[in-house]
Amino acid sequence: MGKQFSALSEKHIAFIQNQKIFFVGSAADTGCVNISPKGGESLSVISPTQIAWLNLTGSGNESASHVIRDPRMTIMFCAFEGAPLILRAYGKAKVLHNKDAEWDEYSRLFPQSVAARQIFLLDITMVQASCGMSVPYFSYEADRDDLAKWSEKQGQEGIEKYWLKKNQTSLDGFETEIAKRTGLDES
Repeated sequence: MGKQFSALSEKHIAFIQNQKIFFVGSAADTGCVNISPKGGESLSVISPTQIAWLNLTGSGNESASHVIRDPRMTIMFCAFEGAPLILRAYGKAKVLHNKDAEWDEYSRLFPQSVAARQIFLLDITMVQASCGMSVPYFSYEADRDDLAKWSEKQGQEGIEKYWLKKNQTSLDGFETEIAKRTGLDES
């Protein structure tokens, strides 16, 4: 049985800072549930009750569409080396786009990237730690640089065209607000 906490402890934060991958779960009130793996330097613990993570451009934009409709979000971390542990942070999230007032404050937490699409702020309402004894061991080799190379080749204009073509709606047809909140609907 897992142990529940109202916030991240210092031990939890140290564990998170050592992870190379995390998983984000979100869902609207109807439609598909989404679980996305994330990596690189795209997560920052702001406080014991808040996490920020940078969402880079990708083929889907499910998390944004879900959070607009229902702010529930879970971030999960697993120990793939060392002592077993699964750590989940549950809470309510909000999505920031590059024209939002808070963007500059939070974007400084992450390496600059032309692929930066959104930043999510998760206000944690519960943390759960469970054993993870069945999670297999994996060894970290390196971060992939495929997205960085692709996005640099696209440039800002190419990335924005991609957002308009591929990132405006979810699999269920829910709006992501990317065109409106980045000023691309005015172009």
